[in-house]
Amino acid sequence: MVEKAPVAGTRERLIAAAEQLLLTEPYDEVSVRAVCAAAGANPAAVHYHFGSKEALVGALIEDRLGPLWAEGLAGASGGRDSVPAVVDTILAPFVELAADPLGRLHLRLLARFVLGRHLTTWQGPWFQMDSWAPLLPELKRSQAAQRWMLAFDLIIMRFGAPEIEDHGMSESALTALRTFVVAGLTAPGEQP
Repeated sequence: MVEKAPVAGTRERLIAAAEQLLLTEPYDEVSVRAVCAAAGANPAAVHYHFGSKEALVGALIEDRLGPLWAEGLAGASGGRDSVPAVVDTILAPFVELAADPLGRLHLRLLARFVLGRHLTTWQGPWFQMDSWAPLLPELKRSQAAQRWMLAFDLIIMRFGAPEIEDHGMSESALTALRTFVVAGLTAPGEQP
């Protein structure tokens, strides 16, 4: 007797359908109706499961990218001396994603959402700046969160750039980015 593979739930089908559509169509041209049709779901399914197209794409980003950082960052410790290792752990998946067409899609979506400040509620701790603040204990929590936000903005902006998609990031550009981010995160600040 041959076992059938389990059928994906509606939420997972919607995410997979959105991902496939976004591979070939610009974000603005992918409609909620098209996602529901591609997933074989009720026309209201996106709104039921996510609330909006933006929240659906936010869930797609988290589902696909969150696991890439979760393991490496789960054991991250705080303090100025640990920042270079944490930055390396953050950058490694970006380099890997930039080398793959589907990964580049995820990076483009991430750049669009983060840099465009789209309203979506991030669920995973690695997508919330308050989770990062304790890694810079020598700074006030608000200042640490702000620095992490700036660091991620810069990293995401660089990896989401069209020239990176076409040619990848050179080793010297990656080294310069790493050095700049580490320097920004470890620069002296107001005392906590």
